[in-house]
Amino acid sequence: MRVTTARQAFEMLYMGRAFALDAGYEPHDFEAWAGREPAEGEDSIGTTAGPIAIPRLMVLESFNRVPRTPVRLSRRNVFLRDGHTCQYCGKQPPVGELNLDHVVPRSRGGRSTWENLVTSCRECNLRKGRWLPGECGMVPQTPPRRPRWAVAVHLAATPRRFREWEPFLSGHAAAE
Repeated sequence: MRVTTARQAFEMLYMGRAFALDAGYEPHDFEAWAGREPAEGEDSIGTTAGPIAIPRLMVLESFNRVPRTPVRLSRRNVFLRDGHTCQYCGKQPPVGELNLDHVVPRSRGGRSTWENLVTSCRECNLRKGRWLPGECGMVPQTPPRRPRWAVAVHLAATPRRFREWEPFLSGHAAAE
């Protein structure tokens, strides 16, 4: 499984590298997909020939390997790894009140890596400041590490899920 952009989906469909699946999981090539009327509530793009539904599910024509991409280091992914929980006090404030904390502060040579970033609440982040964990007695509850999520687990945690994805995610998400 892989999430792609609408643009890439249309490119694969147009080039014959993939088929779009309808609500009944029937495959359609580009010509058939473009010729069908988008269902009510289905996102579409406008063309001179009329609207074309944006495919939510696609099947590749062929592939020779399962793509393995590392989880990108981002604020959102650090929050996901840490369960949106402050790693110092254990609180779960709203996302807008969460911060990223460098365990070894940047002012002391710390870098922005999976192994040096943790989720913290504003209060703990301010209290820790530029101190090392041992100097201020604030050690992360879980040692930070690079995640090894399966794509399905990542998709299951994605806030934007389409109903068409449910048969592939419900009860089938398993970690590596």
